[in-house]
Amino acid sequence: MEYVGYVEPGGYDRVVSRGDPATREFLAFWLKDGRILAGMNVNVWDVTDPVRELVRSGRTVDPKALADPGAPLGEL
Repeated sequence: MEYVGYVEPGGYDRVVSRGDPATREFLAFWLKDGRILAGMNVNVWDVTDPVRELVRSGRTVDPKALADPGAPLGEL
């Protein structure tokens, strides 16, 4: 499990998951006003750098695309 970014309790308005928590292989993203404040990966490899870039970028993302495992993180 790896966590990137920081969000205070209640400092977000949406949590978006990508993957299947039942299989213990998923990503979770904490958003505020469409911007990713933090991201966590659980048993998904080689995604820390793209998640870090999304957090640092401060740009808004489409939550549906973010939740879609078929959408490359680097293209969001």
